[in-house]
Amino acid sequence: MKGYVLKRIIIAILTMFVVVTVVFFVFRLGGADPVSIMMPPDASPADAEKLILKFGLDKPLMVQYLNFLKNAVKGDFGNSFRYSEPALRVLMVRFPATLQLALIAFLMSVSAGLTIGIISAVKPDSLIDRFGRLTALAGMSLPTFCVGVMLILFFGVTLRWLPIAGRGTPLHYLMPAFCMSLYPIALITRLSRSTMMDALKSDYIVMARIKGVPEWQVVLVHAFKNASIPVVTIVFGVFGGLILGSVVVETIFAWPGIGQLVIGSFFTRDYPVVQVFCLVVTFIVVSLNLIVDIVYAYIDPRIRYQ
Repeated sequence: MKGYVLKRIIIAILTMFVVVTVVFFVFRLGGADPVSIMMPPDASPADAEKLILKFGLDKPLMVQYLNFLKNAVKGDFGNSFRYSEPALRVLMVRFPATLQLALIAFLMSVSAGLTIGIISAVKPDSLIDRFGRLTALAGMSLPTFCVGVMLILFFGVTLRWLPIAGRGTPLHYLMPAFCMSLYPIALITRLSRSTMMDALKSDYIVMARIKGVPEWQVVLVHAFKNASIPVVTIVFGVFGGLILGSVVVETIFAWPGIGQLVIGSFFTRDYPVVQVFCLVVTFIVVSLNLIVDIVYAYIDPRIRYQ
């Protein structure tokens, strides 16, 4: 088991290294000059030269890359071009707002998706099963930005029940959290329904019912445990997807998280902030995948010996 976990940790570290390297070179080879974007139109060449020297953009590309790696190991990812503050600090100031929204959307996704999926598998072709299939179809088909705009127009503008922008009261969380969770709900519902239906047809389930095991125990203990491996992958992967998806949702609802920050940094070529964002998201996704691998090994001991 230790060797299995160590192998996954090494793969996770290599993945983060590759992502950071790709992001570093893609932005710098894109052709845009961040200094020309930051400087006002009436700035002199001397002012531009000062900025170039300040951010180390006068050095060769490989020297910038090696300096970045050396400083990144120490936790220094450079200063933001726009805010003249450490890029990690700029991101972390807004990260709690994004994390709160992602956690609420995650809880909504998992609770609704598993509940609808399991009930749909236990009672196929029932009213809730049809509702679940319709929800899954809508969630998989409708773009996030389209759902967000429709929610704002209906609940915010027409009915005036919910605030359409900003972050403050619990009501501010409802529309953006639901908008973020609609696709994950559809994904978890479809997968949990199909895996549970396969598990409920198994011989060990028939035997458990013959022995008189209570139905709730048959469904939630025997069937769901064996059907949970593919569901675990989706559930843990959903959270990383919600962090990435927050960029679109936060822009629509003017949420003061990392979404608007990353969009603005991307257009102004604020490399350090975008690099830190990619690194943080990669760390979250890789860590979740590592947890999934470990959970796999405990759910199904055969995996650790493969």
